[in-house]
Amino acid sequence: MAKTAKAKQPPRPVGRPSKYSNALVVEICKRLSVGEPLAVICRDEHMPHPTTVRDWSDRDPSISLAIARAREDGEDYMAAECLGIADDSRNDYMAQLAENGDEKAAAFNGEHVQRSKLRIETRLKLLAKWNPKKYGDKLEIAATVSIGNRLQEARERAAKGR
Repeated sequence: MAKTAKAKQPPRPVGRPSKYSNALVVEICKRLSVGEPLAVICRDEHMPHPTTVRDWSDRDPSISLAIARAREDGEDYMAAECLGIADDSRNDYMAQLAENGDEKAAAFNGEHVQRSKLRIETRLKLLAKWNPKKYGDKLEIAATVSIGNRLQEARERAAKGR
């Protein structure tokens, strides 16, 4: 009789239990919407692995749509951040004593300007990789093809050779 009681028990699930909750998806989307990459978000202790989030997205179209919208918002947020960094000139000059030592003078802070430039370029490169249609470089390719003229020349040569 003990054998039949065991047979009726449901099979145990395989693998780790999922951390899925609506609150977790909302948190992920909120962080994506301010430009934080999924890999960085998923490094937190309470977050699932990025593959798990992609599996949730594949299984549920509403999660997929929410993540896609959050990523788009995050890209726009990062583009606005670039403008903010470029417009912020607070530390472009630093105060230092003049040569005679009794008055202050402003000295150009090249390190801060270069750091700001790097921050902007990094964001723009990421945006171009993540969404090339919207943020990538536009390439124009102009080509002229004159197949008709060459075809006509070939026919004329063939006619002369006969």
